[in-house]
Amino acid sequence: MGIEMDKPPRDMSLVELQSRCWSEIEKFNRKEANDEQYCLEIFHRALVLREEQAWDILTRRFSGTILGWLRRHPYRETAYRLHNEEDYVALTIERLWMVTVRNQSLEFQSLAGALKFMRASLNCVVIDTLRGQVKEMPIPEAGFDEPTAPDSDDGDEFWEIIKSMLPNEREQRLAYLLFHCNLKPRQVVQFRPQEFSDVQEIFRVKRNILDRLQRNKDRLRWLLDDEDL
Repeated sequence: MGIEMDKPPRDMSLVELQSRCWSEIEKFNRKEANDEQYCLEIFHRALVLREEQAWDILTRRFSGTILGWLRRHPYRETAYRLHNEEDYVALTIERLWMVTVRNQSLEFQSLAGALKFMRASLNCVVIDTLRGQVKEMPIPEAGFDEPTAPDSDDGDEFWEIIKSMLPNEREQRLAYLLFHCNLKPRQVVQFRPQEFSDVQEIFRVKRNILDRLQRNKDRLRWLLDDEDL
């Protein structure tokens, strides 16, 4: 009987890849010889092929890793005054996602390189927050039907263009709260808990929104007459 060889990673299901990847990560953490190709294939499917299930796997597996880095960050005590841990993890993953939107050919050649990039993304999120680049908008008082956005004909026109590209009503709702009203994910959860249960859910829906807009970027550029899009 011949020896059965492993399938190449590109032919494996995500379930198979996940099992092999987690096993190899344990070896990596123990500084033992390991095979990174299974983990890198998951990153490839998430970043390049943009498979939602692959992103969900990365989010579940590396959220704890990001949290560990955050708890050892030199500015963690100050950072905790502005956001909680869950927010920083979600913002770090979102930052990684935004990089892939701008650079769809992004690939990692090693697991160490991928982890280094994630850790740098967390550091950028913490530093940007501490610098005050992300300004908080107060949660509307009870009784308000909707947060009030600044009056702007240009802003209303831009929102109508965005809305026309989002056929899903729930995506329209979240896009309005995030982009038109400038609410942060945590504020959306506080303001609309009956619609959005946690920041990770908001991130997943926002990811779908950005994907739709990315696919329509040429139309957006034409409608807005903006060469910088």
